[in-house]
This record gives sequence, C-alpha cells and structure tokens, in this order.
Amino acid sequence: MDRKIDLNLYRGRRVFLSGHTGFKGAWLYLWLRSLGADVLAYALPPDTEPSLFREMFPENPENSVLADILDSSALNSVMSAFRPEIVFHLAAQPLVRRSYLQPVRTYASNVMGTLNVLEAARACGSVKAFVNVTTDKCYENRETGEAYSEGAALGGYDMYSSSKACSEILSASYRRSFLKDGFALATARAGNVIGGGDWAEDRLVPDCMRALFSGKDLILRNPDSVRPWQHVLEPLSGYLLLGALLFVRGREYAEAFNFGPEPGNALKVKDVVSKITNKFSSANVRFESASGPHEAKLLTLKIDKAKRVLNWEPVYGADEAVEKTVEWYKSFYGGAPAKELVLKQIAEFRERAPFFK
Repeated sequence: MDRKIDLNLYRGRRVFLSGHTGFKGAWLYLWLRSLGADVLAYALPPDTEPSLFREMFPENPENSVLADILDSSALNSVMSAFRPEIVFHLAAQPLVRRSYLQPVRTYASNVMGTLNVLEAARACGSVKAFVNVTTDKCYENRETGEAYSEGAALGGYDMYSSSKACSEILSASYRRSFLKDGFALATARAGNVIGGGDWAEDRLVPDCMRALFSGKDLILRNPDSVRPWQHVLEPLSGYLLLGALLFVRGREYAEAFNFGPEPGNALKVKDVVSKITNKFSSANVRFESASGPHEAKLLTLKIDKAKRVLNWEPVYGADEAVEKTVEWYKSFYGGAPAKELVLKQIAEFRERAPFFK
C-alpha cells in the first residue's frame, strides 16, 4: 500500500488552526496557506517582540482571529460559522518556567482551552479530523535514560508538563465518550523544536540568538541537560501527515504519536550551543549554576510508531537542523523578509521528505 501523502489534499480544505501567532503555529499557518488550504486561524495576539507572525504579516490577515480559546462563546461562534473539515490545535501556554509563575493560566489554557476547542469542533458538526498538539514533556519522566514510547505513563513534574499530560488524558477520554461516530482525534507529542523566528523567553535558541546578535554573553544554566532536538519542520510535517491520514482514513489513526529525532540527535544543551556558536566568528559562553524552578535534565523519545504506522521519519539530523536555524536568523538579521525565508525552507524540506508525494 502506498502510504505517501499528496499534500494537494489540503488544497481548498477548510482548516481551523489554533495558536497561529506562536512560533510553531506561525510556520504551520504559512505552510497551510501555501498548500492552498482555506485556513481560519484563532489565537491570542503575539506575545514576543519580535514576533514571527507579525514579521510575516504586519497587518492581521482577514482569516486570523485574535481571541482567547477560553472565550468559549466567541470560539463556538467562529468555528460554527467557518465549519472546518480539519482542526490543528496548537494554542497553549507553552513555557515550563512561566508555568511556575502562572499555574492557573497554564492549566486553564492547556486543559480547559483544549476542551473548549474540542467542544466547538463537535458542535459545528463538520470536522472529520482533529490533531491535538501536546508535548514530549507529557510523560512521567523519571530521567532513567530510557526513551519514552506512546504507551509510557503520563505525568509531569512542573505545571506545564502535567497540564499537557492532562490534555492527553482529556483527549483519550473525549474520544471514548463522544467520538465513536464523530471526528477522528489524534494527539501529537513532539520533542524540543528549533528553527528560525523563535523569540520566546527562556528557550535555548532564542537566548543564543539574542546574545549572538547583540554581542552579549550567552549564559547557560543547564549545559548537561539532554533533549530530543529537531527542526521545526519535522513535527509540522508529522502533524500534516497525521491530519491527512485522519481525514482520509478516519479513526484508524486516532491515537497518540511521538515526533522526534533519531536517537543520535538527542544532545546535551552545551553540544547544541557549540554547534550554533561555531557558525559565528565570536561568541562568549558563560556557565552558571542552575537557578529557579525544577526542569528535567534528561528526556528522549521513541519514534518507532510514527515510522511504522504513519511512514513518517526525520529528514534532518542535528547538524543540519542547527545549520538551517542559524541560516534563517543570519538571513533575517541581514534584511531578508521572514515570509520568504520560511517558504524557502518549507520548499527545501518538502524536496527531501520521502513521505510526501
């Protein structure tokens, strides 16, 4: 059976995307638009400066609704009027350290917000496929060195991680309770994502770029922490593939899937930083004792299921992921338009991805 997906499937499809003003959401928003999808996007205004979404779209597009997924009345009104066929849910409070400062907001957005989007999708009656994007941090991470597969126990030390575990449990319960004759719902758990246009606080690559392009010292708190690093287009390709399979073949794919790098690309923070700084003529890195709330030091994923069931696989190794990321930032700060850089890298990725026709 040919399991390659023709992305022309998205042409003319009504796609609802939440979280399009965030880093990954902005990349997915432009990718869907470039595929000819009829996209309606819904999210809070960007909360970083610069913002990838604002750099690509200085004026808010007509199909971009700036609102809160916690406003269930507005959400239901928008979705029922649009009647989407496919939903990608990315809207969330996505930062571990912020979750310690805003625990109520984190749980409200990541749990009740997800429930609101699910309920709006069920009420509108047009949805066939729903991809809920969570995180690799949804696992009960015991930091034993074992990579986590989709059947591992869910949990989470911090409020962000545990809220995403709750979103996973919610999705499984919702599927059993309401979707036996409804839309096909899957969850996607991605590893640590790098790529151009991320300016979030307390993330490694944005911190690197802010330091490198301002001439300031780069301070590392947890240099020996290990994460499954991957370029942003890796998980996004998985989301698109999963959404298409759910749309075409239904509940056969209504499960949880990990999207991460090959095992050898789970690297220490200091190794990723070294790969980045080696591409600059000068960089001063300082190591400081870790301070602040707990963050996991070791996390890796098994991606066998996505390979076997979806025919998905990583395209870039760690070196190329870093190369693409640094290339993006250097071009952007050199004056290249953000939208052109994103579209260029999407086209390059598609040429290499074996699972797309």
